[in-house]
Amino acid sequence: MDKKPIHLGSHQNHFVDIHEVLPEEEEGDEERMIKSEDKADNNNNNNKQQHLMMMNNKAANKESSARKPHHRSFNRQVSLETGFSVLNSEKKAKEYERKATLTRSGTSLGGANGIHALEGRKRDFSMFKTKSTLSKQNSLLPTRNNKEKDHHQLESQNSNGSGGNQDSVNESVPAGRYFDALRGPELDQVKDSEDILLPKDEKWPFLLRFPIGCFGICLGLSSQVVLWRALATSPATEFLHITPGINFGLWLLAVTVLIAVTFTYILKCIFYFEAVKREYFHPVRVNFFFAPWVVCMFLAIGVPPKLAPDKLHPAIWCTFMGPYFLLELKIYGQWLSGGKRRLCKVANPSSHLSVVGNFVGAILASKVGWNEPAKFLWAVGFAHYLVVFVTLYQRLPTSEALPKELHPVYSMFIAAPSAASLAWANVYGEFDGLSRTCYFIALFLYVSLVVRINFFTGFRFSVAWWSYTFPMTTASVATIKYAEQVPCVISKGLALGLSFMSSTMVSVLFVSTLLHAFVWKTLFPNDLAIAITKKKQGKEKKPLKKAYDIKRWTKKALTINNNSVADNKDVAQES
Repeated sequence: MDKKPIHLGSHQNHFVDIHEVLPEEEEGDEERMIKSEDKADNNNNNNKQQHLMMMNNKAANKESSARKPHHRSFNRQVSLETGFSVLNSEKKAKEYERKATLTRSGTSLGGANGIHALEGRKRDFSMFKTKSTLSKQNSLLPTRNNKEKDHHQLESQNSNGSGGNQDSVNESVPAGRYFDALRGPELDQVKDSEDILLPKDEKWPFLLRFPIGCFGICLGLSSQVVLWRALATSPATEFLHITPGINFGLWLLAVTVLIAVTFTYILKCIFYFEAVKREYFHPVRVNFFFAPWVVCMFLAIGVPPKLAPDKLHPAIWCTFMGPYFLLELKIYGQWLSGGKRRLCKVANPSSHLSVVGNFVGAILASKVGWNEPAKFLWAVGFAHYLVVFVTLYQRLPTSEALPKELHPVYSMFIAAPSAASLAWANVYGEFDGLSRTCYFIALFLYVSLVVRINFFTGFRFSVAWWSYTFPMTTASVATIKYAEQVPCVISKGLALGLSFMSSTMVSVLFVSTLLHAFVWKTLFPNDLAIAITKKKQGKEKKPLKKAYDIKRWTKKALTINNNSVADNKDVAQES
């Protein structure tokens, strides 16, 4: 029995593989569809050539035409099944998204199968360590091109205990991101809709919990050194007969605390430099990097007379003012042309810390005999104080730093004008009209805050509160200078009252700090502000493909198959 030649082209099935699309693979779906169409066109051309070569075989054509309806229905059946498979991709994609979503425990940071990756990563704080090998990861949920690469990366994450979850820790976090993720006057509380990179239910290493705000303790104590020296040496307060021994004891205490805090923070820089960088990018805490140099200048100004001569050596001023000046060049440059870090975006009451150092440096420069640098610093500080004051006073719509409720942070408003009045009096030798103008501005702001003292209650204790005591102390010293120029009962009583208030506040904070540190052991809670993610999770994902997209894909697949069958039929008729 003769074997009839089989028409290969007539039996050629043309199917379009519709891949299931996960959220990470959506970008390449159009390219794959174009490739599928090109492949189908090539198959059609091959079929035409085969028909031309075997056009004399009538039996094969009859057999082919007899089987056409069967193949057409079979092609349509397969395409519909593929369409149903794609319809199910929405459910699978939603399931994938559910696994990738961060939980509010503060420990879930994985993508697909992220729950399994948590077990080995739960106590891993190496993402903030200096020169961490994990800092080269680019994002929290890296893009994967195929399932094999995804599976391989997840296995590596599980084996190492951590992986692509560092959210670019070594990269700068935009200033606006801190305002979006954090709340509170100090931007140290995480919003309910946000998550962090480290676990909340565990106690972090001590160095990670040690904030730059601890230098506020040094600010409060060093400013008290200046106050008690003024009380002991000023003619306006000589009736109090205050012994210089108080100034000497406070100076030793302030130096000891400064050495301890500085040594501890240097250790943090050595072992957790990535966390230090996070604090530097923080809109509020960046201002506390000025604090160590301001503290040193306060200690130099308030040094006990028996430990130093009346005129200090200029090298002291150069040592303390040099780093401060370089840092303010960086910060002021960002305020002027920093884009998202310009002043109207990051202004907050703590910004006065980056201004008040100019006035303190001017006072120290006058004490070492350099009046011209003192005048220069005073001019720079006063110009930027006006800009910061106006920005905060207007509360521009673009600034989200100021909350509606009051807080001790608002005492920072009185620091710069008080220090400006003292600096002008030291540079020019008298408490003249400009000094009094700055002093009266500070006094008015002081009174406007005192009359609203009931609004300052209800806030949890923080070491950052210490930095809010030195503005009160600076205002007290300015009042003592004013009482020297205008000696009367009112001025002397005001100087005594403000000095008592500032010393009482420092004493209360000192006792509270000791209790929180050694009795309750709650002085350094987990520093959640430095562990926010660089981008808000769950909002940057692209929308899933809808049902009408699946219908379009299935229609394309059926159209390609129908065109192929029609071409075969036309060729058969021509033969």
